[in-house]
Amino acid sequence: MPIKTILGSPMAMKRQNQSSVVDFILLGFSNFPEFQEQAFGLFLIIYLVTLVGNVIIIVVISLDQSLHVPMYLFLQNLSVVEVSFSAVIVPEMLVVLSAEKATISFAGCFAQMYFILLFGGTECFLLGVMAYDRFAAICHPLSYPMIMNRCVFRKLVVFSWVSGILVATVQTTWVFSFPFCGPNEINHLFCETPPVLELTCADTFLFEIYAFTGTILIVTVPFLLILLSYIRILSAILKMPSSTGRQKAFSTCASHLTSVTLFYGTANMTYIQPKSSYSPETKKLMSLAYSLLTPLLNPLIYSLRNSELKRALKKLWQRKVILHTV
Repeated sequence: MPIKTILGSPMAMKRQNQSSVVDFILLGFSNFPEFQEQAFGLFLIIYLVTLVGNVIIIVVISLDQSLHVPMYLFLQNLSVVEVSFSAVIVPEMLVVLSAEKATISFAGCFAQMYFILLFGGTECFLLGVMAYDRFAAICHPLSYPMIMNRCVFRKLVVFSWVSGILVATVQTTWVFSFPFCGPNEINHLFCETPPVLELTCADTFLFEIYAFTGTILIVTVPFLLILLSYIRILSAILKMPSSTGRQKAFSTCASHLTSVTLFYGTANMTYIQPKSSYSPETKKLMSLAYSLLTPLLNPLIYSLRNSELKRALKKLWQRKVILHTV
């Protein structure tokens, strides 16, 4: 008998107070075994490139004093988020792709969801803060040092991280407060809110309202504010007398906007309606867009299109070569 038809029975009422599920099975792309084998190698390469790229950015910015300005310190925080985000998701994803039956404990699923939301929420706010930083630098260059001083910078970084912690704490504890009476198969690559929520045997209507509202506030609103910021930035760029200045400013902002659109677009589609009508395979592909591609693209976009970062990396490499030859 379907779970929803017995929710009103005394037995169902008792089971709602306690979950019978002690672990979960992550199905991954089990319907496409050949794809799983190919995806394992591809995802492993993406993961290693992501780690190397972001760690290089973190180290270069840490060692080069000339990069200790808000723009690059925000980027350093973003790279820390990306490394952490990837480390929470990809290793477990590789296990799912390589194992015949990948299980994860109840506590392990809780922890993975918590940190996905923590780092994902932090990135949402951090990308918005970075857009504001570029807006202030390009549209108000003379007053920029006053607008984005050390104190303001620290407050914006702390705000981003604390907001991520709050989002993760509220959403994860709420999801896992629901009873899980079985089945325990998560049709996904990792413990993400929408596929886990489908396994609950309780009414999730209030949570879905929260998820919709939360996604609007945490994902959609920052994204719209970023777009508005870039409209103002584009207007300011077009008024610049120097074509070199226009090109440099546009290059900096175009790279940020590319990353932002990919991240916010797929995250918004995934979380705004947790029990959406998208097929499981479509949901998996959307999740891969922001869990694999965004952490990979950020270091490539920011380093390859940024002359100061490339100069600092070249200087650091030359210093290392000189030390080895002495």
